[in-house]
Amino acid sequence: MTDPATLGGGNSTEENDVEFPILCETCLGDNPYVRMTKEKLGKECKICARAFTIFRWLPGRGMRYKKTEICPTCAKLKNVCQTCILDLEHGLPVQVRDTALSIQDEVPREDSNRRDYLAKMANRLEVMGDPLDFSGKSQPAGRDMLKQMTRKEPYYKRNRAHICSFFVKGQCTRGNECPYRHEMPEGDPELAKQNIVDRYHGNNDPVAKRMLERARKSDKLKTPEDKSITSLFVMGMDKTVTQADLRDHFCAHGELKSVVVVPKGNCAFINFKTRAGAEAAAKAALGGCMVKSKPLRLAWGKPKPKGPDSELRRQASESSGARMPPGSLGSDTFAYPSQDPTAQGAIGK
Repeated sequence: MTDPATLGGGNSTEENDVEFPILCETCLGDNPYVRMTKEKLGKECKICARAFTIFRWLPGRGMRYKKTEICPTCAKLKNVCQTCILDLEHGLPVQVRDTALSIQDEVPREDSNRRDYLAKMANRLEVMGDPLDFSGKSQPAGRDMLKQMTRKEPYYKRNRAHICSFFVKGQCTRGNECPYRHEMPEGDPELAKQNIVDRYHGNNDPVAKRMLERARKSDKLKTPEDKSITSLFVMGMDKTVTQADLRDHFCAHGELKSVVVVPKGNCAFINFKTRAGAEAAAKAALGGCMVKSKPLRLAWGKPKPKGPDSELRRQASESSGARMPPGSLGSDTFAYPSQDPTAQGAIGK
């Protein structure tokens, strides 16, 4: 058992002397033969200020050298990468994950309280393995939101070299030998003001705030004022999602009238018997849902046209000034005998 006294101080500890770091796929890079340098207890963790074994490696050609920034214990407590401080499962900032899953930050920031907390959690990690749950099983809506925001593939551009500050000032004379990028910075300068401690605790993260704001704008479904609309329009389907899958997913929110799948359009219509059921499904979906690991987009259905179709066709014809062809809907004449239902077969005299 590890001595709690050594956990709380800034001394070297056995649990922070590991053979391989806790990294996400993006930080590790796409090179399967990556080589790392290891320095035993060579740096202080930027969260708990304890010494830990640091690793340094080159994730790929044209990339910058990367190194671990926090200790393995702090990484396990938040389920984050030791280098980029992003969630290991979704690759998203801690603040985004904790907001979606309603997770409270329990890691104290004060030195005295943090030492006691780390000592207790280190013992739990040693005895129970992984006592913390970041799966979000109790928050299905938040988990669906995270899956929609997660990148499908690693974003290796994040490992590129930093922008050369001398080039920005017009003073770089190294040319092609410069290890930094010769590009002008783009985007909001506020995004560059990120603090590792704030990112770790999920507070005041400008990147997370922008992602959450964008998610809120795209996920909110504007409820139509017409109370007769009780249908939801599902987009982004494929052959793996069947009518039975949609029925099983949406029946939990209310009684269904019908589920109509349009294979050619990769879409479907979910018709509820009540407006309350449709509103409950739209609120739970937050603009999208996951069915059989397939992200789907939702929208409210359109109101039903009032009056007979012939009246609509007649109004459209009068407004455009065009004559309706014979045999079309709303016309009393027929271009061919086969279009006249009374001309089929023998007619009794």
